[in-house]
Amino acid sequence: MPTLFSSLKIKNVQLKNRIVVSPMCQYSSEDGFANDWHLVHLGSRAVGGAALVFTEATAVSPEGRISPSDLGIWKDEHIPFLKRITAFIEKQGSVPGIQIAHAGRKSSQLPPWEASKALTEEQGGWQTYAPSALAFKEGDTVPKELSIQEIDKAVKDFRDAAERAKRAGFKVIELHGAHGYLVNEFLSPLSNKRTDQYGGSFENRARFLLEIIESVRSVWPEEFPLFVRISATDWKEGGWNEDDSIKLATLLKTRSIDLIDCSTGGNAADVKIPVKPLYQVSFSENIRKAAGILTGAVGLITTSKEANEIIEEGKADLVFLAREFLRDPYFPRRAATELGVDIAWPLQYERAKRKH
Repeated sequence: MPTLFSSLKIKNVQLKNRIVVSPMCQYSSEDGFANDWHLVHLGSRAVGGAALVFTEATAVSPEGRISPSDLGIWKDEHIPFLKRITAFIEKQGSVPGIQIAHAGRKSSQLPPWEASKALTEEQGGWQTYAPSALAFKEGDTVPKELSIQEIDKAVKDFRDAAERAKRAGFKVIELHGAHGYLVNEFLSPLSNKRTDQYGGSFENRARFLLEIIESVRSVWPEEFPLFVRISATDWKEGGWNEDDSIKLATLLKTRSIDLIDCSTGGNAADVKIPVKPLYQVSFSENIRKAAGILTGAVGLITTSKEANEIIEEGKADLVFLAREFLRDPYFPRRAATELGVDIAWPLQYERAKRKH
């Protein structure tokens, strides 16, 4: 059997294959609430055969949203509809996962189809927060530097979000530490110029993430996996780099983190990223080998052959697909056919499994 369709057990969670629906912002919520769009969007990927289906980046606080249309989990009222989604995903034999996030200085933005620029006060924009008072790009609101008390609140917001995620029926949490959002901002020397215990040295810049992990683990069941998505490099001299990522992954392995989801970039606006098919896979491979931890590969993985080779060649333990799942919610079923694997179909679709 192609290794793409081999099972993987992480803690007490069994994944039926190695294909993951990566978190993808939908910008389709009001006041953080999930709705029918999210049910159909996520549910169809579960019907399509993915082993693990992640929500989009789900805000742990209103000020942590990228845009006013982001999904949220900052209040108990968000739980019931999320629970409906997780129940449907599980009925399809898939595992429901949630990525929890705080956008930091990249919050208070218009959705991408409205130009992805900072909201004005008249448009409902809000004060942004970051480790240091440095805007991401020209034209953005300069964020407020977080006080120690505000850092403590953000850590608590992640913990409370994890507790709600448990009640909503999620079985995997991913902490969003990538793409220039708040955790990434603390990690990178490009955006963290603090001189207190949260800035300066590698250990100090990693402190915020470590406190979040400890806080989340205090409420998240030990038998359920906890992932961290990182930007393995800032793609800029003087920024966060692959060596830092290996050092962090080695540390996180000792802190009950089960997998590193290896993305890149997003924290420096003035860089050219060498985007091409599989351009981020080497980071997953190198971190996996150097840190001895499970990794996920992301970044323009579009074919069954590519996905299978990544797993077969030991470059990652899971493949996370985003845009390809937007093009084809049934990618795993197509991949199985192309790789000659017979996988179960929903009973409702069985009559279409054979073309004759």
